[in-house]
Amino acid sequence: MAASPVIELDSIHKRYDTEEFAVHALRGIDLCIARGELVAIMGPSGSGKTTLMEILGCLSRPSSGRYRLAGRDVSEIDADGLARLRGEEIGFVFQSFNLLPRLSVLENVELPLSYRGVPRGLRRERARRALERVGLEHRWRHRPNEISGGERQRVAIARALVNDPSLLLADEPTGNLDTTTGNEILSLLRGAHDEGNTVVVVTHDPRIGEVAPRQLLIRDGRIHEDRGGA
Repeated sequence: MAASPVIELDSIHKRYDTEEFAVHALRGIDLCIARGELVAIMGPSGSGKTTLMEILGCLSRPSSGRYRLAGRDVSEIDADGLARLRGEEIGFVFQSFNLLPRLSVLENVELPLSYRGVPRGLRRERARRALERVGLEHRWRHRPNEISGGERQRVAIARALVNDPSLLLADEPTGNLDTTTGNEILSLLRGAHDEGNTVVVVTHDPRIGEVAPRQLLIRDGRIHEDRGGA
């Protein structure tokens, strides 16, 4: 039996209107990503991959078309509902880590659980388990400025996984890292996929194409090629 879809896009368009002209960032994207897939979305600057990432992450709404995330029609959800949906269904990993400097590693990982009102003892336990998954249980007392860039990205991955989201969405996760550390982060993302997580990586890094069974090549706001797709 085929896995149920986490992402369903039907004729997604995104247009940005200015006083002088309209920019068509996405031009009719049709896409289905099944639960448990590892997918790399790749393309040159200006191709539309960042806009697509923002729509997948419910950070931006399409101008037209339909997006269903884990079976829910995103177009029918108001702003407050979208914020809840992001917290419940999506784990984000950003190029710049987006960790809060005044909080410890453990407290940063706990944040998504705090927003959902999870009791302190339970969220601490789950955050510790998430840090164990990325090999950083010994760093839980440190603050972000006391650990390396690679370790900060590991913390970001732990934070993204702590809610057991339907979708792990990584935006240029190796962009600020050296080659060796970047490869370690790719191994972690592949490990999350091997454990059953749905992982979508938006990147220009060709190394990610080597570990992702499916690669979507975006050009001029369209899916130019779907390698490894059904």
